[in-house]
Amino acid sequence: MRIVIAGGHGRIALRLERLLAARGYEVAGIIRDPAQGDALRDAGAEPVLCDLESASVEHVAGILRGAAVAVFAAGAGPGSGVDRKDTVDRGAAVLFADAAERARVSRFLMVSSMGADARHEGDEVFDIYLRAKGEADEHVRTRLGLEWTILRPGSLMDDAGTGLVRLEAHTGRGSVPRDDVAAALAELIETPATAGLTLELVSGSTPVAVAVKDVAGN
Repeated sequence: MRIVIAGGHGRIALRLERLLAARGYEVAGIIRDPAQGDALRDAGAEPVLCDLESASVEHVAGILRGAAVAVFAAGAGPGSGVDRKDTVDRGAAVLFADAAERARVSRFLMVSSMGADARHEGDEVFDIYLRAKGEADEHVRTRLGLEWTILRPGSLMDDAGTGLVRLEAHTGRGSVPRDDVAAALAELIETPATAGLTLELVSGSTPVAVAVKDVAGN
């Protein structure tokens, strides 16, 4: 099974690529800087060059054709300005979802953010980020051809993962290691019964696989 990850050099994406490659999946990561290719290869993923801020839907659909799963894990990053919150956190996510639908990639995972809300108020950069993520999430929900799952992690940490999380529609504020976010994404990919759910993720006391089965009703 082929899985394509947007934002392939991101700190969550690289962790996810390693997990998926270890499980025997064919993994590709979309990057825009050729210098990042070796890091993806080391993680067991095929680097695919594409700038999602300027690419057409048809071009990205061509990259996605034949894939079983698409994962949007790209982000403008904390140091970016207002413009890139729109072009990456909203625009690239919308483009990627539209391309996945056109390519008939039914399973779609969106890495969003806790607090994402298209109606979030405020003019600070983080307020604009939360609105952009919320608008992207709302767009994904309108794509009738996608079996989407939206994952909204709490504050991200680079601490080693514990494998223990809280995964619910509403968890309340909290933090979570990127290791555990990647582990949750890997389980969600393998649990299509989570389609149609928007889930928050923070550290907790439930093993990741059990938490995913619980929200899937298994």
